[in-house]
Amino acid sequence: MEMFCFQCEQTAQCKGCTVFGVCGKSADTANLQDELTSAVIELANCNEMNDENTNLIIEGLFATITNVNFNNKSIKELTQKVKSKISCNLEFDINSVWNCNEDIRSLKSLILFGIKGMAAYAYHAAVLNYKDEEVNKYFYEALQGISKDLSVEELTTLVLKTGEINLKCMELLDRANTETYGNPVPTKVTTNIVKGPFIVVTGHDLHDLALLLEKTKDKGINIYTHGEMLPCQAYPELKKYSHLKGNFGTAWQNQQKEFDNLPGAILFTTNCIMPVKDSYKDRVFTTSVVQYPECVHIGEDKDFTPVINKALELGGYSEDKQMTGINGGDTLTVGFGHNTVLSVADKVIDAVKTEKLKHIFLVGGCDGAKTGRNYYTEFVKQTPRDTLVLTLACGKYRFNDLDLGDINGIPRLLDMGQCNDAYSAIKVAVELAKAFDCSVNDLPLSLVISWYEQKAVCILLTLLYLGIENIRLGPNLPAFVSPNILNFLVDKFKIKPITTPKNDLKDILG
Repeated sequence: MEMFCFQCEQTAQCKGCTVFGVCGKSADTANLQDELTSAVIELANCNEMNDENTNLIIEGLFATITNVNFNNKSIKELTQKVKSKISCNLEFDINSVWNCNEDIRSLKSLILFGIKGMAAYAYHAAVLNYKDEEVNKYFYEALQGISKDLSVEELTTLVLKTGEINLKCMELLDRANTETYGNPVPTKVTTNIVKGPFIVVTGHDLHDLALLLEKTKDKGINIYTHGEMLPCQAYPELKKYSHLKGNFGTAWQNQQKEFDNLPGAILFTTNCIMPVKDSYKDRVFTTSVVQYPECVHIGEDKDFTPVINKALELGGYSEDKQMTGINGGDTLTVGFGHNTVLSVADKVIDAVKTEKLKHIFLVGGCDGAKTGRNYYTEFVKQTPRDTLVLTLACGKYRFNDLDLGDINGIPRLLDMGQCNDAYSAIKVAVELAKAFDCSVNDLPLSLVISWYEQKAVCILLTLLYLGIENIRLGPNLPAFVSPNILNFLVDKFKIKPITTPKNDLKDILG
C-alpha cells in the first residue's frame, strides 16, 4: 500500500485510496499531507495556545482538505515551519489512527475531518480579522484527543463537541462576511459571458474577490464567479462593482471541461482545484492555501498583476457567449440568507398554517463527479408545487437553473449561499421552530444532503449536535464510518442513505 486516504466521498471503491487519489493527488502528496497532519497534532500537544501556533494549526489542517494543495514543495515547507515550532519531543504518526481498531479509527476520523472543515471556516473569518477564543482552543483539544488512547464514549463526546464548536465557527464566519460586506439580498445572476477580457474567480474567499474587484475596476476586465463563489453576487459591498458581471460555468467537478482553452484567467482562492490540464495551465493562478505545481501562486501581498496581465493578453471572447446551467436555464437567483428569509417568516408561517405550504426541503451540500448525483436534480424536480426547496453549497448546481415558481410571492427555490451558510439554514429552522412552539424535528422540514469533502463532515456533525433527525445522506455513506458507528448514528439520529427520489419523497410526505 503506497498511501491511505478515505476522507472524501469518492474514495476508491468506497473503502480508501491506496495507490493514487481519485481526487488526483499522488501517493507522494498524500503521504506528505499525512506528515503535515502528524506535525500539526504534535504542535497542538506540545505548545501553548497563541496566535502563531493557532494560525499554523488552522493553515495546516486547511491545506490537507481534499482538492486544496497538490504542490509537494509547499506542503514540505509548511510541514517544516510547523515542526520548527514544536517545543517538546512528542512523536505522533497519523498512520497509528488509520491502523487502529475500526470503531476508534472511525470516531477519530470524524473528529479530524470535522476540524479540517472547521479550519477552513476559521481561516476565512480570520482573514477578515474575526476570531473566537473558544473555537481556537478547541483545535488544540480535538487534536490532543486524536493522539490519546480514549474510549469510544470519550471520543463520541468529542465528535458531538466538534459539531457544537463548528456551529460557533460558522456563526463567526457569517458575522465576518455580513458585517464586512453587508447582508446578502436576492439577486438574479446571468450565466452568459460578455465579450472582452475576463477573470473567473473560484473557491470560497470573499476577501480575495473583494481585493480583485477593487484592483480591476478601471482595467476593462470583467469578473465572473465560479462554483462556491456564486453567492458573493448577493453581498451589497461586492455587487456594487459594475464589472462583477455574472457566474461562469457550474460546479467544481466540471472545471476541466469548462476551463479547457478558456480565453480568460482563472483565480483559485481555496478548494476545489482539480488536476490542471495543459490546455489551460498557463492561465491558472492560485492564492491563499491552494497551490498546484507549475501554476503561478499569488502570495500574501495579493499582487494580482499576473492575473490581470494574463486576462488582458488572452482578450476573452470576441463575441458575447451564451452559456447555461445543466438544465438549460441562464439565470440563477441567489441571496436568500437568514436575514432575507426571516424577513418574510410571517409569510412562511401563514402559508404553513393555511396549508398553502405543506413541506420545506433542504437539498444541498457538495457536488461531485461520481454517477448518481442526478438524484438531487430529479428529487427537486419531483417536489410538489406546495413545497419550498432551500439549497446551499455547490450541490445546488444540479438544479439551481430551474424555475420552480413561487408560493405567495416566495420563490420555491431559495439559494442560501455557500457550504458554511448552513448556519443560515439552521438559524431559519430554529426560528421557525420557536414560532410554531415545537422542536426542529417537529417542523415540516426534511434534510436531503449531498457530501464530498471535510467541510460537509463538520456541517453534518453540527446537525447531529443539534439533535436533528432523519437526515438523508448521499450519494454514498462515508467510508470512514465503521458498521458499529453507523448503527449508532442510525439508532440515535435516524440517518438514512438516499434511495430514489420517488421513494424518498413518498417516505417523507407519507
